[in-house]
Amino acid sequence: MAKETPFKDLIQPFKIEDLGLRGRLVRLGPTAEAILGPHNYPRAVAEMMGETLTLTAMLASALKFDGVFKFQAQGDGPLSLMVADMGNDGALRGYARFDDAAIAALGDSRDAPVPRLIGQGRMAVTVDHGPNSQQIQGITEMAGPTLAACAQTYFRQSEPLETVISLASTSTRAAGLMIQRLPPEEGAGRLEGRDLEDEWRRATALSASVTADELLDSAILPGELLYRLFHEDGVRLFKTRPVRHSCRCSKGKVKATLAAFSRDDINSMAEDGRIAVTCEFCKSEYVFEGQSLTDLHPA
Repeated sequence: MAKETPFKDLIQPFKIEDLGLRGRLVRLGPTAEAILGPHNYPRAVAEMMGETLTLTAMLASALKFDGVFKFQAQGDGPLSLMVADMGNDGALRGYARFDDAAIAALGDSRDAPVPRLIGQGRMAVTVDHGPNSQQIQGITEMAGPTLAACAQTYFRQSEPLETVISLASTSTRAAGLMIQRLPPEEGAGRLEGRDLEDEWRRATALSASVTADELLDSAILPGELLYRLFHEDGVRLFKTRPVRHSCRCSKGKVKATLAAFSRDDINSMAEDGRIAVTCEFCKSEYVFEGQSLTDLHPA
């Protein structure tokens, strides 16, 4: 029996010169499992979080920044919050908050997941360049049946680049494809004399033809998938970008947060002389008791 091809973590940048496009193909295998697994999410939540992680990696890798790219979706539905962020080094993490009973009551339908799960809400994209720099943020309503559709609405409202996005996810892997229309001054000059709108419509149709099964099939290599879609126009692949699961939490950071509280507050938070703090991202638990608790406010 043939051994299954591993579904590798990768961000594959590419360019399609003859259509004046640039894009990203993202696949998350071990990284998706590492982020989603400890939370034991219901299927619907795991799939939405898989798409959120993919979208975060896709958007972050298309920017030049030295810091952290953050994505947040928040609404009044049973899936009230999804958060993901990625550092410029490819370190990715994320978590969701949800009403377990309300999610279960929705049943197993995959139709219009954003209105069903998130409800009325907003999504925010933030680029944090560090403590001494101003954050850059864009906020828009969650307008669309899917997360991909909502992201495309964000680009229409907030960015100058026309963008098409496809996302797919299971409970253990996730993937996505994004293409963006380049302005003429950035390499779309080869389209001179051709109908630019017609070429863009053709490009979006080709991109939209990719299926979830193709995106999530480890047997189809990234270059092969892109060639299937755009072989008539020539696909130029660039060096893949790294992506991996890594959380930035630490006992030192938790200690610094707790130390900002007064001694009375610390005493009220402690149960049986012990404070346990669990990271929402990775589920790591940090315990302060005995001397470590006393050290938060030494005499």
